[in-house]
Amino acid sequence: MKYTISDLIVETLKQAGVRRVYGLPGDSLNGFTDALRRDGSLSWQLVRHEEAAAFAAAGEAAVTGELAVCAGSCGPGNLHLINGLFDASRSRVPVLALAAHIPSAEIGGGYFQETHPQELFRECSVYCELAGTPDQFPHVLDIALRTAIEKRGVAVLVVPGDVLLQSTDHARPAAVIRASSTVVRPGDAELEAAAEVLNRAGRVTILAGAGCAAAHDEVLEIAGALQAPVVHTLRGKEFVEYDNPYDVGMTGLLGFSSGYQAMEQCEALLLLGTDFPYRQFYPKDATVLQVDSRGEQIGRRTRVDVPLVGTVKDTIDALLPRLTAKSDSDHLDKMRKHYEKARAQLDDLAVNDRNRTPMHPQFVAKTIDRLAADDAVFLADTGTPVVWAARYLQMNGRRRLVGSFTHATMANAVPQAIGVQASQPGRQVITLSGDGGLAMLLGELISLRQQELPVKVVVFGNGALSFVELEMKAAGFVHYGTTLENPDFAAVAQALGMHGQRVERPDDLEAALRAAFAHDGPALVEVMVARQELAIPPAITYEQIKGFTLYATRTILSGRGDELLDLADTNVRRRVFS
Repeated sequence: MKYTISDLIVETLKQAGVRRVYGLPGDSLNGFTDALRRDGSLSWQLVRHEEAAAFAAAGEAAVTGELAVCAGSCGPGNLHLINGLFDASRSRVPVLALAAHIPSAEIGGGYFQETHPQELFRECSVYCELAGTPDQFPHVLDIALRTAIEKRGVAVLVVPGDVLLQSTDHARPAAVIRASSTVVRPGDAELEAAAEVLNRAGRVTILAGAGCAAAHDEVLEIAGALQAPVVHTLRGKEFVEYDNPYDVGMTGLLGFSSGYQAMEQCEALLLLGTDFPYRQFYPKDATVLQVDSRGEQIGRRTRVDVPLVGTVKDTIDALLPRLTAKSDSDHLDKMRKHYEKARAQLDDLAVNDRNRTPMHPQFVAKTIDRLAADDAVFLADTGTPVVWAARYLQMNGRRRLVGSFTHATMANAVPQAIGVQASQPGRQVITLSGDGGLAMLLGELISLRQQELPVKVVVFGNGALSFVELEMKAAGFVHYGTTLENPDFAAVAQALGMHGQRVERPDDLEAALRAAFAHDGPALVEVMVARQELAIPPAITYEQIKGFTLYATRTILSGRGDELLDLADTNVRRRVFS
């Protein structure tokens, strides 16, 4: 049998450590999927929508740190990949997307299902090329893999279906392409400038992000030397929060007042591996130092006085010998006390409110955290589930928290969980799913069942796009078009052959979660939570107060005053009497 371009792709992927491909078959992909069948060692992970294939690849890449692969057929097939690929790109995880194309001879003629994928995918990729002849392989394939791995991004290889079937000379073995290990740190002059600023400053605060993934100990060491409180971003939570005596929580829209104050009151702010986007949460007068391995990222959000191009780990290792250890811990002590108070206030909200219904979503998240395994992987849907995950899931160095935290798309949790569970077969994988997000890609519950992936899906059922409603309230709008008329998701799960249970009373929650977590297959628990629960940001602006007042006035004038009573009952009266 002839050796085809598809065979070469399969062999190269195997050499790069790839073990599965997520996708949906189609005629232009037949050469590739048949090569997978004949080889037999790479798994074809069938999903019900190509968007889920890209999300699944991104989920796998996020927890393994290795290259993951998805594929789509020509036209609509690979177009469906785009949202998941944007998420992978903005999360900076290595993904290769094979975008099959129409027959070579028909390109440019308005053929059936014709698109121009090499143009469409360019914005969400670090490499995107059309490989139109067999002679371009294996070089273009090697470049695509290496670029995705080294730049930690999406590489898209567009291949006409007929090219996948063409023969190639197998004169050389496929290259072994894996991530390289390098040391990247600033030059001595930049390190001396940073040390001078940090040694001189009386109150230093650290903002730590996802770039601290391999530098937990180094972050604690420099925090100790500077007596600096450590604020973490959402993407930095899993890498920084645990075993950290300097932690003062998050800042930003989902954060704590303590994180906000620690940055607001500092003289010098040290940004470690973060591209935290919200300008209004940066201090106005502090001297800012920023560490990032990508120099072009520095200074995008706030003025940076000392740019430091390097990895967090390597930069701290080089900077520490130049620092004079501080003995004054007043700033740290004050922010830690503030954090402990803020933490206690948040925990006071995560209670069984006398078994009243609907229950508080904070209580659900706290219970999930308490019952989950020590090495669980949590996937949070964009919206209010991210708020509760950020505030109530405790990281410990082995747990992982994955979501669409930069792209912030709906419907990410279950598809990402497919990739996580497929690549981590013995690990507990739990989604915190919104009812809107789950419904958007509901077919992926079928994928869980067909692939026998034991993902535990916890649905926060409030019958609304509740985070959108929060945004509307803050902007002064009467919420409109956000009500969801949902099916009984637990019954849907049961109809699909999954374990499914619906929980309406807080007293029943723990038993339901324990049963689902102990089930040896996919399981879904739908928990009915309060629609009007408010997620208060750490700092409230005059514009937000004005907007909420306007919302309340408009709601009453529109004849919907009962919503305000429900809002008060959920967020005020229950707290007073609990």
